[in-house]
Amino acid sequence: MINIKENEKLSVMNHSCAHLLAQAVKHLYPQAKFWVGPVVEEGFYYDIDLGDKTLTEEDLPLIEREMKKISKDGKRIVRHELSKQEALEMFKDDSYKLDLISRMDENENVISCYTQGDFTDLCRGPHVESVKELKYFKLLKFSGAYWKGDSNNKMLQRIYGVCFDTEEGLNDYLTELEEAKSRDHRKIGKDMELFMAHDLVGKGMPLWLPNGALIRKQLENYIYEKEHKQGYLHVYTPCVGTVDLYKTSGHWDHYKENMFPSMKVDEEEFVLRPMNCPHHMLIYGNKIHSYKDLPIRIGEFATDFRYEASGAVKGLERVRCMCQNDAHLFVRPDQIGEEFKKVVGLILDVYHDFGIKNYKFRLSLRDPEDKEKYFDDDQMWNEAEDTLRKVLNEYGIEYYEAIGEAAFYGPKLDVEVKPAIGPEVTLSTCQLDFLLPRRFELNYIDSDGSKKTPVVLHRAIFGTFDRFTAFLIEETKGNFPLWLAPVQLNVIPVNNDYHLEYAQKVVEELKNLDYRVELDDRNEKLSYKMREAQVSKIPVSLILGQKEVDNKEISYRLYGSSETVTLSFDEFKKYLSDRMKNKQ
Repeated sequence: MINIKENEKLSVMNHSCAHLLAQAVKHLYPQAKFWVGPVVEEGFYYDIDLGDKTLTEEDLPLIEREMKKISKDGKRIVRHELSKQEALEMFKDDSYKLDLISRMDENENVISCYTQGDFTDLCRGPHVESVKELKYFKLLKFSGAYWKGDSNNKMLQRIYGVCFDTEEGLNDYLTELEEAKSRDHRKIGKDMELFMAHDLVGKGMPLWLPNGALIRKQLENYIYEKEHKQGYLHVYTPCVGTVDLYKTSGHWDHYKENMFPSMKVDEEEFVLRPMNCPHHMLIYGNKIHSYKDLPIRIGEFATDFRYEASGAVKGLERVRCMCQNDAHLFVRPDQIGEEFKKVVGLILDVYHDFGIKNYKFRLSLRDPEDKEKYFDDDQMWNEAEDTLRKVLNEYGIEYYEAIGEAAFYGPKLDVEVKPAIGPEVTLSTCQLDFLLPRRFELNYIDSDGSKKTPVVLHRAIFGTFDRFTAFLIEETKGNFPLWLAPVQLNVIPVNNDYHLEYAQKVVEELKNLDYRVELDDRNEKLSYKMREAQVSKIPVSLILGQKEVDNKEISYRLYGSSETVTLSFDEFKKYLSDRMKNKQ
């Protein structure tokens, strides 16, 4: 979906359309006063104080009609420049504009405003030449918004809209918006009873419901098996740590604003952990290691807590409580290339299984012209960066380099995935770290008997289970593959009087094979039950009638298909088994 804010022409048009909206609102509601009307990725909005008037769905078409009327009138949009004193005089009866003017830089001697017909508003611009250029627009929705984003202030009413230079562009965009709504993981999550939120628990603290918990458990089982085969050692560590732990790691100094406040218990001061590496450092340091022991791969499905502004939290995609698919690999310098190669291979393997194709690799490197902010070891940096490049080149992977984007303690690989809707998201990461092992005084005994410091690779394949699940929901519209679906099969007897007994036997045998299966023995019509199965997005529905009973057969229909296939029960079980193995 196009980013309006990043398109220069559309950005100007949308900013001008925000003024057109304000003018129309002023015509319809003369008491209206206006705060700000910026351009955003999805178009524009304007925050408005309408006094006692509360907007309803019926108001938006009325405002749109008035906007079109003003547009046809074709008034020019004229820029004026004022001194600060003149601006204060012009808007002396508007407390919102006075607040904006009073907070402008003292050195800003010239203040600009724009006039179109009978409407004038403060604005830096630029704008289109006249309102007649604003033909193809749509008001999308409205909501409440606190003045200045402060909950202690008055609630204003925010109207959202979008404007394009062609009717085709607008229609295409509106179609994309409808598609985005149909894929929104929050709506699907609610409809399929995957997760919920509650104010008593708190913003950004999702509750996984039984169906969602089943999906998450399957994801955990899947990645655990992958990691187990590569020699990962899985651990459990506490969700809290002392402030001293994070002072040792450096997070208290560099990451404190993203952490929850500390809490004092007895004589100790604790904090909810934002990441797991400090705990894993202590696990590695729990005993002496030989160079022969390395690499040591410590993995954990760990719950972490990070402060996100309440306005930024979104379903499972952006949360304050998350579960990371986290691991830390303790390696010798000569093992960096091989271990990094295995991480990249694991990422590619997982993406193949999930059908993820639209992604790119970003290699974040040190800025050689500005070494001050990076860990001071030129040889280590140069060798590490060359090693990462070599691995990516060996795989034939396309990637781009982001100079100056490395963390201060090492280069980093991010995999940026383009989801079905919205901007790119980072799912998988692998970060080299030269510094943290030194902070925790970690070492291993080398072949010559000397103590050496290991290098750590921080890596996450799914990122967090929360974000990855949100990504999958929107990719599949909730139509999960058989191996991942909360309910994999439902069994529908055509007539309970004659076919229920056979259906019960089929259900029992499928459950014994560890399939998640439900029996629909309600006294409803077959067509109704089939529609219900489609609404619930169950991958496979079994329809068992007299023919199936007599021949010990299974007739099934896949989600989204009108074709019914009949197999022997043994053939059907093999069909299911093959689909599960192939992750189809």
